[in-house]
Amino acid sequence: MKRDYDYVVVGAGSAGCVLANRLSENGKYSVCLLEAGPPDRYVWIHIPIGYGKTMFHKVYNWGFYTDPDPNMLGRRLYWPRGRTLGGSSSINGLIYIRGQSADYDRWAAQGNAGWSWQDCLPYFKRLEHNDLGPGATRGTDGPLWATSIPTRNELVEAFIGAANKLGVPRVDDFNTGHQEGVGYYQLTTHNGKRCSTAVAYLKPARHRPNLHVETDAQATKVLFKGTRATGVQYVKHGQQHEVSARQEVILSAGALQSPQLLQLSGVGPGALLQKFGIPVVKDAPGVGENLQDHLQIRLIYEVSKPITTNDQLNSLWGQARIGMQWLVSRSGPLAVGINQGGLFCRALPDEAATPDIQFHFGTLSADQAGGSVHPFSGCTYSVCQLRPESRGTVRIQSTDPLTPPSMQPNYLSADLDRRTAVAGVKFARRVAQADPMRALMKREHRPGHEVQSDDEILHFCREYGATIFHPSGTAKMGPAQDPMAVVDERLRVRGVAGLRVVDCSIMPTLVSGNTNVPVVMVAEKASDMILADAVATREPLAA
Repeated sequence: MKRDYDYVVVGAGSAGCVLANRLSENGKYSVCLLEAGPPDRYVWIHIPIGYGKTMFHKVYNWGFYTDPDPNMLGRRLYWPRGRTLGGSSSINGLIYIRGQSADYDRWAAQGNAGWSWQDCLPYFKRLEHNDLGPGATRGTDGPLWATSIPTRNELVEAFIGAANKLGVPRVDDFNTGHQEGVGYYQLTTHNGKRCSTAVAYLKPARHRPNLHVETDAQATKVLFKGTRATGVQYVKHGQQHEVSARQEVILSAGALQSPQLLQLSGVGPGALLQKFGIPVVKDAPGVGENLQDHLQIRLIYEVSKPITTNDQLNSLWGQARIGMQWLVSRSGPLAVGINQGGLFCRALPDEAATPDIQFHFGTLSADQAGGSVHPFSGCTYSVCQLRPESRGTVRIQSTDPLTPPSMQPNYLSADLDRRTAVAGVKFARRVAQADPMRALMKREHRPGHEVQSDDEILHFCREYGATIFHPSGTAKMGPAQDPMAVVDERLRVRGVAGLRVVDCSIMPTLVSGNTNVPVVMVAEKASDMILADAVATREPLAA
């Protein structure tokens, strides 16, 4: 491979694949995309239900664990992250959600010009190929598919009907910016297969002579000349390599590894860097702070009829039937994953102007996401608070780039988060007991009928709560007067030149829902900014 490029992008995940495509599209600039993991050739990546096979995979999943969280009974929580082309978009639950218009208006109100809902909407439309057809907020020609679930499911229909009885309207499109309602999710699938960013964006661009994709390439350090980023050091098969960037280095390694790489490279809290003997390029106290995540609380019910995915997976005949269904027509349970039903509503209606909780309703049940299904007919009500106030940290604990950083989420450390978690569990129970769902719910397996008081419910949340895979905010975007802002509104790292962060790290506050599609939008918008800034030979030092 050549050793110098216009752009070096670290991380071929949800954002990196988008950047690789858009920055190489006009043929004027050369792009090197570095991915620590292997190519996405594993068959279960591409079968939608297959994320159960990748959840704990030693090769395609980083398999991180948090520090013991004192708010979660001292538990270390498992945090899966994608380690292959497509990143977490290759192993996630495929849910197609943008968030609420108020999320982006909030970003803009915090001093991030150009990030309001109306500013972001053109990029949401540009990335999208929505099978619902044209609409005021929909795109129909983009590379990333938003596919509706074609077959109605008896259990999901009962879930929708029960929510209707509680005053939640049925909707077909959760992505207009309004969001409140209940219905079937759309999925990032196409023709019954996963539509990751590697499939949607990278695959069509791989033939370009100005794009080089390097897999099994673990970035270890951003290289600087003074305060200007000039390239990236990486390790491949035990050998150290360097690649230089004439224009910019762009970090798209995710909310855990982008701040880790910044800190290892001398950009981060000065005291932390000095503790490990790392020369300080830029004392940036916000790097690794502001960590946010959605905590999912999973209620499990035994179903009174054998109509669940458990029943199909627990039978050899059932497995064979759904396997043939996918092979012959790319349809059935293998083509739609696990969580089909979605619900956005207000658990604390006196405090929330917009939905504050989200449900992922699954037609199967297991002790943990990606685990073996229960021997009984089961379903799962997974509820999470949309805008948590708890904040955590990501900090290096070694100068070895292969040593995972310390990850402390501090779940449920904020009063609002605790009250919303309890209210969310109570609302889930109300749905389970409302007609027509009531007749299908044989018993509550977890938390169980004996858990009733607010204190008991909160203890259940601490004991069984888990990530829903949306860590964000650790290199947040913010105005110059915010000392904790890591990047400016053009996603340039403040205080240095030639370096940007483009991934979930930059979110000042977590969006109300799944993060994959918002990150694709961020990368689409960032690509326009980067190309516009390329008119200057050298990018000026960010304020």
